Amino acid sequence: MTKRSSKVYARNAKRRDGYLDSQSWTNFWDGMRIDWDVPIMMDDSLVLRCDVFRPVEDGKYPVIMSYGPYGKFLQFDDPVFGDQWRRMCEQHPDVPAGSSNKYQNWEVVDPEKWVPDGYIVIRVDSRGAGRSPGILDIWSAREAKDQALCIEWAGVQSWSNGKVGLSGISYYAMNQWQTASLQPKHLAAICPWEGAADFYRDMGRHGGIYCDGFAKPWSEVQVYSVQYGRGENGYRSRMNGHLVSGPMTLSEEELGSNRRNFDFDCVSNTLDTDDYWQSRMPDWDKVQVPMLSAANWGGQGLHPRGNFEGFVRSRSTEKYLEVHGIEHWTEYYTDYGVELQKKFFGHYLKGEDTGWSNQPKVQLQVRHADGTFVERHENEWPLERTQWTKYYLDVETHIISKKPQTIAGSVTYAGFSDGVTFMTQPLKEELEITGPIATKLWVSSETENADLFVVIRAFTSDMQEIVFQGALDPCTPVAQGWLRVSHRKLDPELSRIYRPYHTHDEEQPLRKGEIYEVDVEVWPTCIVVEPGTRLAITIRGKDYVYPGKSSINLGKYENWTGSGPFTHDDPRDRPGDVFGGDVTLYSGPERQSYVLLPIIPSK
Repeated sequence: MTKRSSKVYARNAKRRDGYLDSQSWTNFWDGMRIDWDVPIMMDDSLVLRCDVFRPVEDGKYPVIMSYGPYGKFLQFDDPVFGDQWRRMCEQHPDVPAGSSNKYQNWEVVDPEKWVPDGYIVIRVDSRGAGRSPGILDIWSAREAKDQALCIEWAGVQSWSNGKVGLSGISYYAMNQWQTASLQPKHLAAICPWEGAADFYRDMGRHGGIYCDGFAKPWSEVQVYSVQYGRGENGYRSRMNGHLVSGPMTLSEEELGSNRRNFDFDCVSNTLDTDDYWQSRMPDWDKVQVPMLSAANWGGQGLHPRGNFEGFVRSRSTEKYLEVHGIEHWTEYYTDYGVELQKKFFGHYLKGEDTGWSNQPKVQLQVRHADGTFVERHENEWPLERTQWTKYYLDVETHIISKKPQTIAGSVTYAGFSDGVTFMTQPLKEELEITGPIATKLWVSSETENADLFVVIRAFTSDMQEIVFQGALDPCTPVAQGWLRVSHRKLDPELSRIYRPYHTHDEEQPLRKGEIYEVDVEVWPTCIVVEPGTRLAITIRGKDYVYPGKSSINLGKYENWTGSGPFTHDDPRDRPGDVFGGDVTLYSGPERQSYVLLPIIPSK
């Protein structure tokens, strides 16, 4: 399409401090008609604001929608996410190619790559964020309802063909599960790209342990910085020159009163049965819309568990799983990710013959120890041909092997220490591990509680640890799992041999010296290792730290050391007098401690 006039059409607009305020306006830029700040009335009379990017030519087109709190006017390469954008463009030149990149937003589609293909792109600032007023309540039931109402609004507009698809990364993926379970009439397909689904287990409280390293800095840096009401104290958009966070400039006190405190909510709501978490949980029986669930092997601490659980537990009869690697934000924007999404949405929103009818149910980018990936197609998850194999812990020799232990023994470590590592002998053959992992341990504590940090690791023949570019951290181990031992209670209906499911509905304090059987869920992973490699499992009293050099600086985020921002150090949740005590692991004929690995034989 040719570039049209930049003439501005304003509707009932008033000038305030040199910019258009409160009402929508239109530009014809870069071959698109862009309607800025279009109002969408909610059922409680609050007005949300969205931007609509659509073809200049009249017609009825399908909609790609995103709804979230990151500020629709904030360009990707602005200060909050500029380092991520520059890193991605340097390493993947196909990302910026074919676009002016002026309308790139963090974790949503680029309209310049979608509108020319006959799509309408709609970005909605969620309640209390960006240009939308209201109380900011992250991932609330109110937000899910708002998004459903936005879908229904888009589905009946004169330029809409009545089919709306949801697409986006992280926040814009996570809220898709909730909204899909509300079953809005015009929702035709969803693509949650790296999107957690269970806010308690996937993000807020891993195994019952508060993830403070993420909750507080993320909410302050990425969400509160663009809260509605920052006005002149916030960012000004380089897309259109207007204030990212609305025309009003509120005090910090006023801003604080207009939002819930995410850090406080996470640390104070300790059980999954608390209303705070339950109100954010999707009803899987009602998630029936066609879906493409895209996960990242390296997303330990956020997202992949949700993508796998959503794929398995949803009731959609047309559901697909894709799993990739490298950085959290990258593959969504590469040619690989864009082409896959267009193939999916073209089928369900346009009725085009994109070849999707031949798409495998499961598309894996199988990860090798050297960091390369090989695409492979499967029919289900977990893989039917998986050989579930127990590797038993020998607490005397610190070896793990397929041989059950015949002699009882124990090993003790300090509660806040690096713990103890168990390792195989060098492997004699190439080995693939792909799937969820379960660990069974027998433990005691000298205090009333203990936190277990379980890390699956791999080492080369010369004992160098094999780590990966994770979704965030550049030195991510093979897999991780967490459990607060007082949260050891299992749900018998949802638990599987390969994925224990904890209820997190009560605290069961420990008695000093008493031995407890516990099952630890370790998140799904994938690795193919060469002969000579050693596999290892480390049971720690604190977060994993890569023993080599590990750091990355992404804008306002501090350097990371192997676990990214997904750390668990808050003394409010982990007081030293409780969690710093000695922990003892046991093995033997009556107490077999083991890790259950998903071994995949060659096809």
